[in-house]
Amino acid sequence: MSDLSDSPDRFGLISRALHWGMAVLFVPQFLSAAAHWALPRGDALRGTLWSYHVDLGVTLFLLVLLRGAWGLWNLGRRPEHSGVMGRVARAGHAALYALMVMVPAVKLIGSAGGMRGLSYLGISLVPARETAIAWTQAMAEWHGAIGWMLAALVLGHVVMAIGWHRFVKRDDVLSRMA
Repeated sequence: MSDLSDSPDRFGLISRALHWGMAVLFVPQFLSAAAHWALPRGDALRGTLWSYHVDLGVTLFLLVLLRGAWGLWNLGRRPEHSGVMGRVARAGHAALYALMVMVPAVKLIGSAGGMRGLSYLGISLVPARETAIAWTQAMAEWHGAIGWMLAALVLGHVVMAIGWHRFVKRDDVLSRMA
């Protein structure tokens, strides 16, 4: 179990698998959103990329919940972040987790009160409604804006990990998660 759980020196196998697995899934998720925003309606690539956006988003949401629960379970064993930069890192990670929950949550609420319903991997989770519930649709309007905030934070996370830790400080932070 010691290789699976986190330790003060290194993140365990489960934390690393969840981290890198989600990192891999976020790439096509953000690409599908970018294509949906940038390409014209009717474009085949836009339609193809957008076709998996919901399934991928729900999968990421489930992984975020699992990863959050696992992180809380391991909280006392995780590698420490010290000093001012440590506090900044903790704040950045808290913001990442908050947005990784908020982005899909507002859309799920919108789907629950929307006229399209929600299907995941072909299974109907929320049936379509005849009339939309206005407040749920108002919440869902935030999905795109906070999704782009999440993308910016993810990009900042990558820049800090590679730029700051790998090339400026030359410390072992990346190796604890690799």
